[in-house]
Amino acid sequence: MADDADVIVVGAGLAGLVAATEIADAGKRVIVLDQEGEQSLGGQAFWSFGGLFLVDSPEQRRLGIKDSAELALQDWMGTAGFDRDEDHWPRKWAEAYVAFAAGEKRGWLRAMGHRIFPVVGWAERGGYDAMGHGNSVPRFHVTWGTGPGIVEPFERRAREAAKSGRLIFRFRHRVDALSVTNGAVDGVSGAILEPSSVERGKSSSRKVVGDFSLRAQAVIVASGGIGGDHDLVRQNWPKRLGEPPKFMISGVPEHVDGRMIGITEAAGGRIINRDRMWHYVEGIRNWNPIWPRHGIRILPGPSSLWFDATGQRLPAPLFPGSDTLGQLHYIMSTGYDYSWFILTQSIIKKEFALSGSEQNPDLTGKSWRMTIKRATNKGAPAPVEAFKQHGADFIVRDNLADLVGAMNSLAGNDLLKLDRIKAQIEARDREIANPFVKDAQVMNLHNARRYIGDRLIRTAKPHRILDPEHGPLIAVKLNILTRKTLGGFETDLDSRVFGHDHRIIRGLYAAGEAAGFGGGGVHGYRSLEGTFLGGCLFSGRNAGRAAAKAAG
Repeated sequence: MADDADVIVVGAGLAGLVAATEIADAGKRVIVLDQEGEQSLGGQAFWSFGGLFLVDSPEQRRLGIKDSAELALQDWMGTAGFDRDEDHWPRKWAEAYVAFAAGEKRGWLRAMGHRIFPVVGWAERGGYDAMGHGNSVPRFHVTWGTGPGIVEPFERRAREAAKSGRLIFRFRHRVDALSVTNGAVDGVSGAILEPSSVERGKSSSRKVVGDFSLRAQAVIVASGGIGGDHDLVRQNWPKRLGEPPKFMISGVPEHVDGRMIGITEAAGGRIINRDRMWHYVEGIRNWNPIWPRHGIRILPGPSSLWFDATGQRLPAPLFPGSDTLGQLHYIMSTGYDYSWFILTQSIIKKEFALSGSEQNPDLTGKSWRMTIKRATNKGAPAPVEAFKQHGADFIVRDNLADLVGAMNSLAGNDLLKLDRIKAQIEARDREIANPFVKDAQVMNLHNARRYIGDRLIRTAKPHRILDPEHGPLIAVKLNILTRKTLGGFETDLDSRVFGHDHRIIRGLYAAGEAAGFGGGGVHGYRSLEGTFLGGCLFSGRNAGRAAAKAAG
């Protein structure tokens, strides 16, 4: 029985597109399957901010940032905290990925037309010791064009390959099983779903109108994670982070359902580190949602004061932008699944960005005129102001008493006590008058402003929160936002999947989030940010090249 293609790729997100284009470029025939319609090409990457982890880049050097592969690997290992027997391959992937980020990654993308916004962001700053969690220096390189800008080169390459007949897209094809013959994966079967013209990201029909079966020498699973299925998230929730949240919002569309992970595991694929996950704590309900429970993450600068649900300021170093999972662990330890920012208009206009391509029309639309306004506008960026006006989690008041009263009303309790909140804010405000302080967050603020990128567009001039000249006062209720699966299928550096018996399953590869972005968990316990898209690029490239070579 003749093969339908040399390789089948399951998933038309970024990792799948990268793998498919590498296969086609090698002169092999590839079929790309996806349960969504063509309008969803690019998957989750399309919705992203487009951040990429690069090391010792020209952009960093122009800003006076001294970085190196050695420093980046130190940060990665300190952040990952690898401590399990099954971390053998994740550790090897981490070493290879940091070398890629410090080497050919930027040039490889640039040759395809990819460009980078010149100001490098500083995400996950840590705040522990030099060998602990966090980026020692700014490394978050935003794609000029955000998520669509990172998808575009690979979509273009894929469509060119489709014109030549080397690549075939089959949308609305839902894989329900992998076929295995004599221990080797040699095809897929599943259901054909009815055509759907729903807008990208919206939930599509699951009505079945037919079935299909396809054969190939290899199958690459690049189907994403579980973030759209809250039941699966709770099922895999690690005890070390406390009880799973009762209320969560979704940072990914509903079709990010983890189905293919279960199907591949049933065919013999070995999942490791399934309890490692990455969810954000600065989630806000989207006032104009696209998918069910649609949430947006605030990308905060360092100045907002962060309080837990009881009104206690989060301890050092759990400041905005420092340690996402440390903050998640602390918040869940309070017995509540939400927290609060309190800030001023001066802070929101300089420091608030919203994650997502649709929330950044200036960068997504590649408009320098609009982007420059981030530094010169009297108000916050328009999408932020829209959330401030319409968002269910935003409260704006002229005085602290009214603000705290409204916060309690929104939460439906009276946990927040005005005197306690006021005392903590006033104590912090007394530290602002001097350049020498003991408040660790104010130290962090001064450190941030030493970096020109933060001083220009990401960090407000230090001021008292209760200074009416910087008002009005703003409170934001922060929810847990589901996002990434850090564990996945154990793979070697060629993205070949290991079976339950710890042996390679012939013909089976995995890339992207389904493979824990490489090896079954390249990030370990925590991420340095800008590393999810990069993990899709690197693992997709490795998978595509290895599968093409194996196809003979």
